[in-house]
Amino acid sequence: MSTTITPARPRLRVPRLPDRRTLRVELLAGLVVALALIPEAISFSVIAGVDPEYGLYASFTMAVTIAIVGGRPAMISAATGAMALVVVDLVRDHGVEYLLMAGILAGAIQIALGAVGVAGLMRFVPQSVMTGFVNALAILIFLSQLDHLTGGGAAGWAIAVVGLATILLLPRLTTAVPPPLVAILLLTGVVVAFGVDVPTVGDEGELPDALPFVALPDVPFSLDTLTTVLPYSATLAVVGLLESLMTARLVDDITDTPSDKGREARGQGVANVVTGLFGGMPGCAMIGQTMINVRASGARTRLSTFTAGVVLLVLVVGLGDVVAVIPMTALVAVMVFVSYATFDWHSIAPATLRLMPRGETLVMALTVAATVATSNLAIGVAVGVVVSMALFARRVAHVVGVERTVAPDGASVRYAVRGALFFASNEDLTDAFHHPDDPERVVVDLTDAHVWDASAVAALDAVVHRYAERGRAVEIVGLDPRSRELHGRLTGVAAGAR
Repeated sequence: MSTTITPARPRLRVPRLPDRRTLRVELLAGLVVALALIPEAISFSVIAGVDPEYGLYASFTMAVTIAIVGGRPAMISAATGAMALVVVDLVRDHGVEYLLMAGILAGAIQIALGAVGVAGLMRFVPQSVMTGFVNALAILIFLSQLDHLTGGGAAGWAIAVVGLATILLLPRLTTAVPPPLVAILLLTGVVVAFGVDVPTVGDEGELPDALPFVALPDVPFSLDTLTTVLPYSATLAVVGLLESLMTARLVDDITDTPSDKGREARGQGVANVVTGLFGGMPGCAMIGQTMINVRASGARTRLSTFTAGVVLLVLVVGLGDVVAVIPMTALVAVMVFVSYATFDWHSIAPATLRLMPRGETLVMALTVAATVATSNLAIGVAVGVVVSMALFARRVAHVVGVERTVAPDGASVRYAVRGALFFASNEDLTDAFHHPDDPERVVVDLTDAHVWDASAVAALDAVVHRYAERGRAVEIVGLDPRSRELHGRLTGVAAGAR
């Protein structure tokens, strides 16, 4: 008697719906972000030199797309100031259709960069650069609100103060709804009810009244077009990925959860391709809006990002007249709170500065200064990373040690070298050898050292050559496999690298 065993059918995994509390938090957070996105998107459109619809459509498509394909839940992507600054000359010289083409090509480049693992380079961004990035972001957020704050007069200041007090004090009474949403609704009601004359969202630009649709950019598909947009597209791709991956890392730290940086890089590319096809300007992660979503509103899932995009489109297309009456200073209060909450106050505390190495503090300060001076987070981070690399190379170069031991019979001498041998350590290495005083046989022991580049090989060749000129033989021992391979391949031919 035989028994037939039928394999069990694989069970379909049904996505679990969030619980009611999480659902409420995510939906309300998305609503707050959508309200805050509208004036920002309009402002960035003005910077780029295009109509507001291009920034608003971009904020819709970027948020919805990245919510599906991105690698960092709860992060907000939309039209941004950094991306707008890149395309100012392109729009002025060639028009908005070339802008759309540049965005699509930038997305394709981002997909390619994500596929080859460029996101892994984030591990080389030091913590001091990250701290400077966060602090510069907070300063830029605050500075960007000053025009709106001062343009409202005394009434505008009063609205901003009341809004900020509401955001700070409401959590002591209830956490059922995000404090920024309460502040926006409360202050809008007061302004409308009492007819307070202050700048509103509607004053920022005309809101679109139609849905976006898919279409290819109206440009010649030729080599001339490619050479025109490619420099802008490459810059957009790099700036967008840098800001997005830095923001993803920041959200990782805040939420204590990991994210898939490779997927995020590819997702940013897909989102920019979709955005260009729907008639939106290029975008990337928005750090300020992400902080509203994650830190101020408590969102943690993709639902909040998706909701922000959908609600934004509904508000500007279907409820544009209602959105237009929101006072700008109510949104200023939200952004000032985000600026305060984002700044790493511990990093500038006297106790921290006393304990922190001066080089780390210098890197943080230079990152902040470069970012604020240029209003470009990408430039600030690049400056911080370059300075960190220089300081690191300087520290490592002086870690090289050489111990000289003469044999009891005086017939030989052994130099035990330890540390990393590369271009910056060459001088310390060659200066450690006593050429005139050494016996005929010299042993250079590299058991505790590693040869990193052609410059180090050239330095070793120089040591051997100087001894050879004095009739002394040099034996190099203790090379690890990688150092032996590099030394064997380059010795005798790497003198020019020194």
